[in-house]
Amino acid sequence: MYHNRVASTPLIDVVVPVRDHAASLGPVLRELPHRAIRSVVVVDRASRDRSAEIARDAGALVLREPSGGYGAACLRAQAHFGALPRVPDVVVFVPGDRPAAAASMLDVVEPIAERGVELVLGAETGRPRVREKLVIGLIDTVYRQRWSSVGPVRAMKFPALVALGMRDRGDGWDVEMLVRAVKLGLNCEEVALPADARREPKVGSRALLHILRHATMR
Repeated sequence: MYHNRVASTPLIDVVVPVRDHAASLGPVLRELPHRAIRSVVVVDRASRDRSAEIARDAGALVLREPSGGYGAACLRAQAHFGALPRVPDVVVFVPGDRPAAAASMLDVVEPIAERGVELVLGAETGRPRVREKLVIGLIDTVYRQRWSSVGPVRAMKFPALVALGMRDRGDGWDVEMLVRAVKLGLNCEEVALPADARREPKVGSRALLHILRHATMR
């Protein structure tokens, strides 16, 4: 198991995008397995509450993304890691309203540490909602790749993340990552996670754009 293989433990940095997550951010940060993590980077998406203050008090590095875009926040963190003297082996994305996912973070990293998987999706248990189910079905139809979720919890090898060339600065980031990973032929897996109380993923027109645009690319 991952927990017992210290010699193979990758260097892990965690990204926590937040926007008005003061009520849930504290539990998320407490649940993360800090002994296995080099750093926790909270990217504040123009919050109007105490999210940034809570993150600083918990010892996290706080970056600002004034545009408020989810993808822009993830790209801001990626640029930060890329500028470090040593880049991470693995980056884990855990939004600020997913404490159950934070507690299960090592389960998401384990396929990377154990088998060299490049992208692991933390698929939250529970029946997909209507829009999410539509997008999952469309990806399966176009790319012959079946995902159980398009949710935002995932771990990825940093070189693979850079290779994806992610561009979406808004709510299409999650779907763009899955589609680009399939197009690039990455080794991908899913890990079932306990479901947090959550809103329906935002998988509207931007998600459809990514699916169809990449389908026409060779």
